[in-house]
Amino acid sequence: MLRPSERRSWVRIAILTSGGDAPGMNAAVRAVARTAFSMGWQPMKVESGYKGLLEGDISPIDRRKLGGIIGRGGTVLGTERSKEFQAPDGQQAAIRRLEEAGVEGLVVIGGEGSLTGAMKLSERGVEVVGIPATIDNDVWGTEIAIGVDTALNTALETIDRIKDTASSHHRAHVIEVMGRNCGYLALMSAIAGGAEAVLVPEFEPDPEDLIGFMRKAYEQGKSHFIVVAAEGAKLSAKEFDEYVNSTRTYESRLTVIGHAQRGGIPTAFDRILGSRLGTAAVEALAAGQHGVMVALTGELIGTLPLEEVIGKLRPLDPQMYRMAGVLSALPE
Repeated sequence: MLRPSERRSWVRIAILTSGGDAPGMNAAVRAVARTAFSMGWQPMKVESGYKGLLEGDISPIDRRKLGGIIGRGGTVLGTERSKEFQAPDGQQAAIRRLEEAGVEGLVVIGGEGSLTGAMKLSERGVEVVGIPATIDNDVWGTEIAIGVDTALNTALETIDRIKDTASSHHRAHVIEVMGRNCGYLALMSAIAGGAEAVLVPEFEPDPEDLIGFMRKAYEQGKSHFIVVAAEGAKLSAKEFDEYVNSTRTYESRLTVIGHAQRGGIPTAFDRILGSRLGTAAVEALAAGQHGVMVALTGELIGTLPLEEVIGKLRPLDPQMYRMAGVLSALPE
């Protein structure tokens, strides 16, 4: 923590959550608010993301109502997308709303789109700090975003359950997880769940190689064949499921986990990460840092300029992708 003499004397900072909800957002909201209170500041809540900001839905946070939210999924502040905010006139209107509410700093919790909005406000003079929160883990510059660990464990639980029924019926199962542009959830849940194959947007597999691998598993008497596919994979889950059913080997079933991955009680990791990033965001504002995103690098929390974060996708580790293939190899 900064010494009192080193802190900037703010009065009001606002907090908003935007984009898709992610488990652990509430931990970050709580940490931002409680850290602000500890400095003698008044944290303000913005309801319903950028839409609520444009509507002036800004009010003081009641400290007593922060109790218990750390373990809740979703976001207590709500989140809605706003096409109006994407236009320069909308951004200027949002700034007027902040000024009318006497807000001097803003903390934005969300994914790449939300952080893009934060950067647009920063470019217009608002002192903003962003916090990465998205289950896809596609935000560049941070090891992991809030919500990823919980979503990963939700997907893994489904994979484990499906493997039981797949083995009982000697079937293939193709499981689609979220990840339109990033295959992190698919890859990590495939490794942790012991899947036989994984389909991700970053790498394009040869369908014939996959089918050959599956035929070999079938001929060796393997009781199941599990494939985890990201929703944005070049070879889609539905396409591969149909392909398998045309081979006269395993009978295949398709399961789409969908939005269940976004909900649920956040894991200890996400609660701690949200708390660390929320505290760091307020500390950054206190130190005069803004136009930045707080991020996890190794075991440490640091900051990156938003302009370095926006427009990039966090790359998928090719070594982890190769490892998934090695670990799924069949005995000779």
